[in-house]
Amino acid sequence: MHDTAPHPILRAAARVGEALSEVAEMAPAFMRTGDKARALRDLSAAEARLVELRLRVLAVADDVAEEAGAQGPGQWLAHATRVARHDAVSDHRLAVALDRRWGVLAEALRVGHASLAQARVVARALDRLPTSGDLAVPAETLSLAEKTLVTHCEDLGPRELARLGARVLEVVAPEAADAVEARRLAALEASADERTRLSLRRRGDGTTRITGLLPDHAAARLATYLEAYANPHRQEVSGPGAADPFTRLSYPRQLGQALVDFLEAIDASRLPLHGGDATTVIVTVPLAALREELGAADLLAGRLAGTAADGSPTGGADRISAAEARRLACGAGIIPAVLDGASAPLDLGRTRRLFSPTQRKALLVRDRTCRAEGCDVPGTWCHAHHWDPWSAGGRTDLADGVLLCGHHHRRVHDPRHRAERLASGDVRFHRRR
Repeated sequence: MHDTAPHPILRAAARVGEALSEVAEMAPAFMRTGDKARALRDLSAAEARLVELRLRVLAVADDVAEEAGAQGPGQWLAHATRVARHDAVSDHRLAVALDRRWGVLAEALRVGHASLAQARVVARALDRLPTSGDLAVPAETLSLAEKTLVTHCEDLGPRELARLGARVLEVVAPEAADAVEARRLAALEASADERTRLSLRRRGDGTTRITGLLPDHAAARLATYLEAYANPHRQEVSGPGAADPFTRLSYPRQLGQALVDFLEAIDASRLPLHGGDATTVIVTVPLAALREELGAADLLAGRLAGTAADGSPTGGADRISAAEARRLACGAGIIPAVLDGASAPLDLGRTRRLFSPTQRKALLVRDRTCRAEGCDVPGTWCHAHHWDPWSAGGRTDLADGVLLCGHHHRRVHDPRHRAERLASGDVRFHRRR
């Protein structure tokens, strides 16, 4: 006789459904504030555990797809559950990674210590580490990197985790990080240069479709310039002229390269003020990296910087090789912020009320985004706020400044809220009672 009892996972799914049915008509509007906060935390942890169970089944669902004639479990899931194909395929990719490579991360998701968004970011960061060739990361280093990132799931959101993930080798294996990162970035930049394209196609309806591929450093520059025009506080100025395309290579490549060169030659002083200062792209790079062949730098630019193709964060800044940073530093339009070199005066004391352009750039290098807890508005869109008001004796010094977006800048001055500056530099708001 065959066992006809349902599998324990099916019984668990049924109990979850029954429990949800019990509260289907409950109105949370009448819950106490503390109970709402607890419910949101508990339900988020339970949701992560339920997602992990679904991914655990999805990782071994090849037979389901084969029986249905689907291309794979992700494609089958998209059709069967009516979700976006991209999301279902991405879920299957993560499920396989958790099942075959990242057991510690899977366990964190299973017990509710990590969310799905955190798991995606951590798995993506770990999968980027080389596992073959001369620069292969040893298995024990991979394991330490995984444990380090999972530990930080307790206190970091997806964007902060992505930032740490991009540098995790520097944390767990600093002696190998420079060589691995320099080779990886050099390969990416060479590939980006080969694939750079720009096409313009007349649609016949009065519009032209523009399609292209640009290197990350050029796309970050373009995003920054476009955001200056999107800024509601911008001033009207005349736009720059067009550049002539090159007369070599294929025409799409000519146009793509011409746009790259145009972006590198554009006079940023002719663009609108952006975040209280001239529109600029800042490259941060350690002094040693500028002097040596190995090393990497960060591009601090617009919202597109540090964002993956699916819209998820990749670390808050684009990374480029030190060699590329040296090349860009030869021309105008970027500011190389050498992290351990000499700098302009950043502390003005009581002599000036407003932060200077140099100070704003230093704040951007340090803060990168709005420092309100959980906010990811780019620093180029933020206001420089005196933590201790200048009118009350505060100083216009870097240590007393913090970048806040318009919303949180208004909130920090709202007497109905109390602002607390955390040890990390973030700002946490509390409603006054």
